[in-house]
Amino acid sequence: MDISKTYALHLPTRILFGIGTAQQAGAEAVRLGVSHALVVTDGGLVQTEIPGLVTKALDASGVKWTLFGDVEPNPSIETVMKGVGVYARQGCDGLIAVGGGSPMDAAKAIGFVATNGGDIRDYFGADKIKKPLPPLVAIPTTCGTGSEVTQFAVVTDTEKRVKMGIGSPHNIPKVAIVDPSLLAKLPSKMVASTGMDALCHAIESYTSQAGQFLTEAFSLRAIELIARHLRPAVANGNLVDLSGMAMASTLAGLGFNNTRTTLVHAMSHAVTAHAQVPHGVANAILVRYVMEFNLIGDPDKHGDIAAALGEDTDGLSPMEAGRLAVDAVRDLADDVGIPRTLRDAGVSDTLVEAMADGAMKSTTGTGLNPRRPTRQDVVALYRKALAG
Repeated sequence: MDISKTYALHLPTRILFGIGTAQQAGAEAVRLGVSHALVVTDGGLVQTEIPGLVTKALDASGVKWTLFGDVEPNPSIETVMKGVGVYARQGCDGLIAVGGGSPMDAAKAIGFVATNGGDIRDYFGADKIKKPLPPLVAIPTTCGTGSEVTQFAVVTDTEKRVKMGIGSPHNIPKVAIVDPSLLAKLPSKMVASTGMDALCHAIESYTSQAGQFLTEAFSLRAIELIARHLRPAVANGNLVDLSGMAMASTLAGLGFNNTRTTLVHAMSHAVTAHAQVPHGVANAILVRYVMEFNLIGDPDKHGDIAAALGEDTDGLSPMEAGRLAVDAVRDLADDVGIPRTLRDAGVSDTLVEAMADGAMKSTTGTGLNPRRPTRQDVVALYRKALAG
């Protein structure tokens, strides 16, 4: 530890964790002073009973609600602005986000445009939101995003084919309700991809140059939980392992909320802006190649990751231990059915140059990567990830 530095950590979210906690959504909305909530979710979840569990809790507490179920994967500017219109017309004064990263990001964006006005493009980047959002309760239904405790929202500009990050402390939900029972019917492929996304959050946060002893504790514990619970959660979907994964996802979010993500997410955002690849899958494919690239930038931390993943690092040099981390992440991704290469996931070689441009412009924190990447490096990494 560098004792010449000072450290700060921002943890404003009230977290309710446990089976059945979704039933407290209404009570939490009342506590926040919400009388009419916009419930933001996606089309897939609308077909399940999950939004109904939340709206029933709102009814029981006397909170009016309007359902906005139009959020698509990688929510677009157009969808966000449609949600802003519904929020205003219905006279809403609070937001309940139900779903994975897309509904939570959309709810954040709807909230800050509703209170700050203007064009959403004006807010791309960091610390451009001046007024607080309406009260926001986030209820995750996957085990990967961590958005329920973070200041980040990612919105897609479909015209320019770019995903832009919007970071502000105002974006952080007031309440996160993490109910592992909501994950019980999650398809195994979704458990795999979102669980690997959480692993990427933890690895990137731990190796970020903005890391510190508090965020490192969150990140390493998340890695340990994922190493223990992801395989059986994918195989069996039992509540013990899903609870472990839900806990890991939130812990990883608490870490990267303060450190940001690094090169894996910068490259992944460019992939999903140009190709129909789920965010978690893109991260899970890229992470092994980026870790290999980053290893010389901080071999000690990569050795720590190997140990957290359950590898025996006794007697090994930091570089030797770090290589075990790369192998362990690759093996975990293989075991849960992640495609080996971007080509296997449907990405064309012709997209490399455009993706490299997008990654280098990313707002997700390439400058905090443990090894400084050039555009040429990013092109080479994409080509490796395509070929395997």
